[in-house]
Amino acid sequence: MKFEVRTHNDDILKSSFSVLLPITLLSFIVILSNISIKLGSISRHYEINYLCKLLTIEKSSSTFKKLSKLTNQNTKQKMWDLCREIVK
Repeated sequence: MKFEVRTHNDDILKSSFSVLLPITLLSFIVILSNISIKLGSISRHYEINYLCKLLTIEKSSSTFKKLSKLTNQNTKQKMWDLCREIVK
């Protein structure tokens, strides 16, 4: 006859692992999404800066359209004012 003695250490280890794994994964997802949002805003800032510099050199309508979409400015005068502040 065989007798097995079970301890509760295995159960505690499995239950703690089953709780810590989802918390760790959720934290990792939150951190990655926060980083992607920050990188998106940084990219948008540099694109606006680039388009403003391009607009001061070359006044094309496609640059105005792209800048209008990024900055939500409707008039060319507002875009010029914005670009003057950025290029300074």
